Amino acid sequence: MRAGEGVIAAADAANRDPEVFADPDRLSPERPANHHVAFGFGVHQCLGQQLARLELQIAYPALLRRFPRMKLATDIAQLRFRDEMPVYGVDTLPVTW
Repeated sequence: MRAGEGVIAAADAANRDPEVFADPDRLSPERPANHHVAFGFGVHQCLGQQLARLELQIAYPALLRRFPRMKLATDIAQLRFRDEMPVYGVDTLPVTW
């Protein structure tokens, strides 16, 4: 990099370092707390992080209580992942209950 050049950091890759995170490509809700950078760090923290944390703590448990047998309605290999943009996710998530 030269002085004055811009830098775009791939934040989605920051939490996938296998030297820091065991099995980084697997979703593991039971994983102990660690020093991830999902909501930024220091003065560069996401303004919506408290809402996102509330969603995780309130909405998802409520959804799973309402639909305790909810499961993926297709093989995971059939899911189309959005990995070409800053916000990672799936195009659709078909479920059944």
